[in-house]
Amino acid sequence: MIIMESREGFRANSSNIWRNSGRDVFSRSSREEDDEEALKWAAIERLPTNLRLQRGILTEEKGCPKEINVKNLGLVDRMNLLERLVKIAEEDNEKFLMKLRGRIDRVGIRLPTIEVRFEHLNVDAEAYIGGRALPTIFNFLVNILEGSLNYLHLLPSRKKTLPILHDVSGIVKPGRMTLLLGPPSSGKTTLLLALAGKLGSDLQVSGRVTYNGHEMDEFVPQRTSAYISQYDLHIGEMTVRETLAFSARCQGVGANYEMLAELSRREKEANIKPDPDLDIYMKASSIEGQEASVVTEYVIKILGLEVCADTVVGDEMFRGISGGQKKRVTTGEMMVGPSRVLLMDEISTGLDSSTTFQIVNSIKQSIHILEGTSVISLLQPAPETYDLFDDVILLADGQVVYQGPRENVLEFFEYMGFKCPERKAVADFLQEVTSKKDQEQYWIRKTEAYSFVTVQEFSEAFRLFHVGRKLGDELGVAFDKTKSHPAALTTKKYGVSKKELLKACISREYLLMKRNSFVYIFKMTQLTFLATTTMTLFLRTEMPKKTIVDGTVFMGAMFFTILTITFNGFSELGLSIIKLPVFYKQRDLLFYPAWVYSLPTWFLKIPVTILEVATWVILTYYVIGFDPDAGRFFRQLLLLICIHQMASAVFRFIAALGRNIIVANTVGSFAFLAFIVLGGFVLARDDIKSWWAWGYWLSPLMYGQNGMAVNEFLGKDWRQVLPNSTETIGVAVLKSRGLFPEAKWYWISVGALLGYMLVFNIFNILALTFLNPLGKPQAVLSEEELAARNAIKTGDAIELAVRDSSVYTETKEIRRSISSKSMSSRVGTITEADKRKKRGMVLPFVPLSLTFDEIRYSVDMPQEMKAQGVPEDKLELLKGVSGSFRPGVLTALMGISGAGKTTLMDVLAGRKTGGYTDGRISISGYPKKQETFARISGYCEQTDIHSPHVTVSESLQYSAWLRLPPEVDSPTKKMFIEEVMELVELTPLNKALVGLPGVNGLSTEQRKRLTIAVELVANPSIIFMDEPTSGLDARAAAIVMRTVRNTVDTGRTVVCTIHQPSIDIFDAFDELLLLKRGGEEIYFGPLGRHSCHLIKYFEDIDGVSKIKDGYNPATWMLEVTSGAQESALGVDFAEIYKNSELYKRNKELINENSQPPPGSTDIHFRTQYSQSFWTQCMACLWKQHWSYWRNPPYTAVRFLFTTFIALMFGTIFWDMGSKREKQQDLFNAMGSMYAAVTFIGVQNAVSVQPVVSIERTVFYRERAAGMYSAFPYAFGQVMIEIPYIFVQTIVYGIIVYAMIGYEWTIVKFFWQLFFMYFTLLYFTFYGMMTVAVTPNHNIAAIISSAFFALWNLFSGFIVPRTRIPIWWRWYYYICPVAWTLYGLVVSQFGDVKEKLESGQMVSEFVSSYFGFDYDFLGFVAVINVGFAVLFGFIFAYSIKAFNFQTR
Repeated sequence: MIIMESREGFRANSSNIWRNSGRDVFSRSSREEDDEEALKWAAIERLPTNLRLQRGILTEEKGCPKEINVKNLGLVDRMNLLERLVKIAEEDNEKFLMKLRGRIDRVGIRLPTIEVRFEHLNVDAEAYIGGRALPTIFNFLVNILEGSLNYLHLLPSRKKTLPILHDVSGIVKPGRMTLLLGPPSSGKTTLLLALAGKLGSDLQVSGRVTYNGHEMDEFVPQRTSAYISQYDLHIGEMTVRETLAFSARCQGVGANYEMLAELSRREKEANIKPDPDLDIYMKASSIEGQEASVVTEYVIKILGLEVCADTVVGDEMFRGISGGQKKRVTTGEMMVGPSRVLLMDEISTGLDSSTTFQIVNSIKQSIHILEGTSVISLLQPAPETYDLFDDVILLADGQVVYQGPRENVLEFFEYMGFKCPERKAVADFLQEVTSKKDQEQYWIRKTEAYSFVTVQEFSEAFRLFHVGRKLGDELGVAFDKTKSHPAALTTKKYGVSKKELLKACISREYLLMKRNSFVYIFKMTQLTFLATTTMTLFLRTEMPKKTIVDGTVFMGAMFFTILTITFNGFSELGLSIIKLPVFYKQRDLLFYPAWVYSLPTWFLKIPVTILEVATWVILTYYVIGFDPDAGRFFRQLLLLICIHQMASAVFRFIAALGRNIIVANTVGSFAFLAFIVLGGFVLARDDIKSWWAWGYWLSPLMYGQNGMAVNEFLGKDWRQVLPNSTETIGVAVLKSRGLFPEAKWYWISVGALLGYMLVFNIFNILALTFLNPLGKPQAVLSEEELAARNAIKTGDAIELAVRDSSVYTETKEIRRSISSKSMSSRVGTITEADKRKKRGMVLPFVPLSLTFDEIRYSVDMPQEMKAQGVPEDKLELLKGVSGSFRPGVLTALMGISGAGKTTLMDVLAGRKTGGYTDGRISISGYPKKQETFARISGYCEQTDIHSPHVTVSESLQYSAWLRLPPEVDSPTKKMFIEEVMELVELTPLNKALVGLPGVNGLSTEQRKRLTIAVELVANPSIIFMDEPTSGLDARAAAIVMRTVRNTVDTGRTVVCTIHQPSIDIFDAFDELLLLKRGGEEIYFGPLGRHSCHLIKYFEDIDGVSKIKDGYNPATWMLEVTSGAQESALGVDFAEIYKNSELYKRNKELINENSQPPPGSTDIHFRTQYSQSFWTQCMACLWKQHWSYWRNPPYTAVRFLFTTFIALMFGTIFWDMGSKREKQQDLFNAMGSMYAAVTFIGVQNAVSVQPVVSIERTVFYRERAAGMYSAFPYAFGQVMIEIPYIFVQTIVYGIIVYAMIGYEWTIVKFFWQLFFMYFTLLYFTFYGMMTVAVTPNHNIAAIISSAFFALWNLFSGFIVPRTRIPIWWRWYYYICPVAWTLYGLVVSQFGDVKEKLESGQMVSEFVSSYFGFDYDFLGFVAVINVGFAVLFGFIFAYSIKAFNFQTR
């Protein structure tokens, strides 16, 4: 069963032969206990196997042994057990695993092992190249057209083939740690996906991957191997422990149980008594279906997640664990499973080097001792982490440059003529030696002329190198399948039985519902509020039951009830989509089948449905005056429950179909609209055109409407017969609306709704099973890059001999040019070109120093900590930190995770929005003023926030335009931007789209450089950078650091917080400010050459271990000052620092810098912003223009949606505008207006919300940087909508006006367009406004939907104004939709003198029934314009007044 541990996979130095220590780790005090234990053990041995495997002997804290059932281990028992087995993860994990292995070896059981081979693997992708790859509206429409023509084979595809991996072969052996290295976009992720059998179906793959000689289709690769992605996708509401426990529960225990049974049998035969704690651990970890297993606790322990085990993971909506902790959860999620092969993609992002070392070391122990198989790709492995690996695979440009033992890799490159210098991490050297920019510095054959060696040449040379030849020979011999252990490869598709999976999913769904209870409470409140409104609007005292018109009002009340209940299910759509990325990840890892995931979401919502519907019916039924008969009451309740369930199913299905919130919302609204228009209330059945009749019979709401109406109008209140007719009023009302007057229709309706509920839930399961997540990220490639990549692939053969000659062919030059895209070089080196560049950075600036003294920062004590009995009111995060940052000096701000690095930066930069700050900060001796400070400082945040739909050069132009002083003329500005792009090496990417992080566009490292460039073009004197190198590989980090160093050398003051610097990077810094956990300073001063000052300071403290030769000083420093070391040495480093000479010198320096130098003046600017108000407005509008033009999912989808609805309405209401015989004709015409206004309007409002929400995060960053005030931003956002909505109105207006057949007079046509335009405008602005007054677009959507329901109710269509009780009239007057309908109806019919069949003139009927007056048209127009202006203004004001960013 150990297998299961192995899946934990941890690395070990078997050098520690603890077994010879001669004493058992668990020594017991007295003999009697041993006797008692022996008796208990003998009793357990006599049990039958299945019981024996569930019983163990647990020693309690008092030391007395007791027999327990392993299934019933509580959390405390599990923690204590692990505490005894693995007290300190770093030290005891290896002993524990050796003990485990010892137990297995003692009885001669062989562990299953897996060897993975890949042979001649080629992977190609298809992509659009250059300008065609930008997602503009034009490209979007062309791609749709082209795609459909390609599909019909009428047109060849314009996509170009892009090689990713080219002829890659190799072997990954069990029991060895394999490191996968390579520069960005060299194909590491693709190779790992190929090994895990998870490549997308859109890629062209040739070659083969085998496990133990078996092809991928002979077993289940997703369960045999665990692929750990570089993206952290988790459900934010679950805690770390719950996330890992759920994962363990779904993955099961593999072959552990069978193995344990065999182990137990052999031990019994050999009469061996195992260690009781180990025995319990092994038994507990081989039982499947536990809600929380001991393995989960073990993984939490070795990944160092105990501190946050009960913290929620969190997402962009609410704070959870840190980025580094999330990364570890992603790793742990797969390690709790029984997989024997671990494929890990960049697991160290955001972790400091000591944590990475610890995790890789524990994986190593498990791989070595339990013979697992692993391939781990790391971005910046520190030397000590690199040394943990046995084998290295080096990829570059999609080819294998080296694959074999770590010891021989440097030998290979020396054989090629390149040597790794001293003080250079080998991993960094390996990534740079294949790149054109960096190769030359490593050339050692000084006698020969250097010429660039291409990847192709390295790859060919490797095949001739002795390691390569040996690999080739091994690949030549097929794997002997008979040697494969039967338990090695998994053939079962899922880890545990479907019943267990269902149980796990149900308990998770229930947990999520509890965590999301806010949503349900809010919906409940909203329903209660709407119910109260509805019942006071349709109050029974105002609702006689005497005429058909009275019946119509009742129909309105029922229609509104159905609408509300249906729309209440709409929130399912958002909730489902948020969980989809996690679902796809877990489905593809075969955690569970789709139906197991979707059934609990359906069943667990049924009680909620019943509660919500019952609340509504109980509140409204009697107050409105529906038929007072208990039977009918319960029948209405049942019908509404069916409607609600049907609606939820529809929206869940649409979410699974759309897979993207914007698409799903559009499709969702469309479905909802079709249901309503064809449901029999907006348009009576007799008026529905024959070509839409099928729609009427298919609309679920038709059944709802019919069932409710029949239930009500056949009641005893409606039994009086109308004068001169034989029908009762009830039947007459039903017939006037074209409904079926037979009682059986109630049951037909219930049946139909239940049918729909089933059908849509089944469709939902099918969609979840067969559809994959939408579009993969795709960087924009230029033609040259493509040519270069293909040149590598076709290997326009360059013989190795050519190397001496100086003649180069052209293809070779092309091939070179692509490698030159990968940049780096020693961070510090400055060539002649660099010197020239420096002189270029000469936009004048004032060098400034920043001094701070005794900075304290505290926040209110969190409730959780108070609950645990912490008495203080405030939690102090920074405790009296002092220091001084000077021009031309690069300062590193370091400390372990949670030491308060970012907090200190935020406080100094004035970015904190909450909390309490004390202490003084001065700029060159003058007190810091935030307004002027924002102008002279730049802040590069850790999260790279940029507008997604602009290109790199546009981002920089925009920043420079708004932040450089107006005196700088355009040519200078342009030159400056180009220089900055050169400096941060973004020139080749200037046309690339930024995109959303982790979704599309720039890579992490390019984004990071863009963040720095955006700040640099502002020409600041002081720059703060929060972790500029996190998430980058060595090469990218070197580029970024070179950028930073170049910046400092121009005389600016730069401060960086930094997580895990390599030796190179650390050497680039001049000074260091080191914090320990809790925000106390333990070192501030110069580093010295090779960090000599720092090392001397710490080595002088008693008990601190000396640094080893060639060891990274940054890593050493964090290790010797860790909390564990402090307690071991019994010292407080903060106290030592406070009593040192260094501290006194710093205090003097601070006092000196706190006085202004003689003859200086305080910085002063005439205006708060560098540009005038008008320029700010123009700049914001310019950026919005590009953002909209390149955002087709928003702009083009909205446009298509409108066209589609216009055509649908045109065909449904064909020629109804010209009919004026009966009242119903006017109702139908008004129905078309009502449906169009509410739907296109609401669609506009809802779809604009996510767009504004994303832009708002960028706005927060730009406003904090002092780029513009809130009004210009609002101006840009509001103005850009105006032309787009104008086009939308014209399209809709012309199609609908012509098809419905209104009167063709210029005046009437103009009024129609006028009202539609301002209606769409105010709806869009209303959507923006709701985002501006709420923290995020999800809450905005909830709040705005409440108002849409009210607007809908008071629009004057469901109940005409004349029938609204006097106490609600005021709301009618402030309801925007009511004024739109007023305008539309009056402008069409208010002056029509024709007579209806009742003898009334049309204009009289409009006036008497609706209360619309034609002479009032002008005022109505003004009121509509007023709403648009009002909402636009509130949006602008709210953006200025509210700040929802908490820091």
